[in-house]
Amino acid sequence: MKDGGRLAAAIEVLTEIESRHRPAQVALKDWGNSHRFAGSGDRTAIGNLVFDALRNRASLAARMASDLPRAITLATYAITWQKGIEALSDALVQDRHAPEELTEEEIARLEDSFDLEMSASDRADVPEWLWPEFVAAFNDSAVEEGRALATRAPVDLRTNTLKADREKVLKRLSHTGAVVAGISPEGIRIEAKPGLGRMPHVQAEEGYRKGWFELQDEASQLAAILAQASQGEQVLDYCAGGGGKTLALAASMQNRGQLYAYDADRLRLAPIHERLQRAGARNIQVRDPASTTLADLEGQMDLVFIDAPCTGTGVWRRRPDSKWRLTDKSLAARVEDQQHVLQNASRYVKPGGRMVYVTCSVLPRENQEQVKWFLGENRDFESRSVIDSWNKLLPSRPQPKYVSERGEILLTPASTGTDGFFVAMFERAAP
Repeated sequence: MKDGGRLAAAIEVLTEIESRHRPAQVALKDWGNSHRFAGSGDRTAIGNLVFDALRNRASLAARMASDLPRAITLATYAITWQKGIEALSDALVQDRHAPEELTEEEIARLEDSFDLEMSASDRADVPEWLWPEFVAAFNDSAVEEGRALATRAPVDLRTNTLKADREKVLKRLSHTGAVVAGISPEGIRIEAKPGLGRMPHVQAEEGYRKGWFELQDEASQLAAILAQASQGEQVLDYCAGGGGKTLALAASMQNRGQLYAYDADRLRLAPIHERLQRAGARNIQVRDPASTTLADLEGQMDLVFIDAPCTGTGVWRRRPDSKWRLTDKSLAARVEDQQHVLQNASRYVKPGGRMVYVTCSVLPRENQEQVKWFLGENRDFESRSVIDSWNKLLPSRPQPKYVSERGEILLTPASTGTDGFFVAMFERAAP
């Protein structure tokens, strides 16, 4: 396919996403299934156009005075990808499958000299209704943080120290451009490629099949490190999902002690079994919610780790379509879910034990305000400083920019080069 046909396809997919409220990945997969002639390079280019258009939808729509799929797709190609008007015009003229040629108004708005006053939320590519939350979280850095969340995410990997060391993995992945991550001592990063760039399929690598590394964002790795799961401890991963953090905790424990993996949604838990086998994690007991309970664990855990359900605002780089589907109603529902999870999970912490609360959100309502709520409802718990743990475990790394008075931390793409992750810690009073 030529670029003109790819632009037309991206417009078609974006129209499908908007008109039928479908997830971007599903819409792209269905397009590919119904257009078998499109090669892997074509599908990559179309996917990149779609996701970049969604990442920057507000700023591009303001620039084009239209949020229609055509407008934001053409602007993505000319502005975000820096192809320029001439290349865009050629793509539209030289391919019979391309969209219609540029109008005079479109040309004017795509000109480098075009000047437009944008609102702060549009410049940040953050939904307007959510902007006060961003200002509350980031103050004068709100636009910078929003812009960072509108960029492409790297591929981050965690070295599985049960089977390999980082130098060994880096050597095997040298052909991918893999480098040492900026903060995590076990992290490896493959930087995002611009425009038509295709990221390597790391799951096809021999090292992945052998369990030498796992796909895991650096912020997620750091949350597991800061939990300080130790050899011989009793640990409950209460919202284990597919098991990424479970495996990181098992590696920290060096397969010693007992780690329980649980999730209320058994479908989310399903992939964990294959991952445990590949990683060589032997101290994990999976608790299926359909057939077992956690009653025997009440008051017994040294550590309860909660990767709480949330809006996912911290991972907008990876799921940009979710940014525009989020509503105040769904945010309120997540806040209620988090309080339910916190209360239930706290029952399993033993006196003197600790509980770690993590979200992939940057919103205060899901983070600092939830910590304040929980402490107010549970007088037998007190806050523990996460930044103190950071200074102890990562002494050579710069401190995170966003640290609360109680010592909770917020990691972000702009400040730490990671996904947006919040980490808080509680300790249950000893009798």
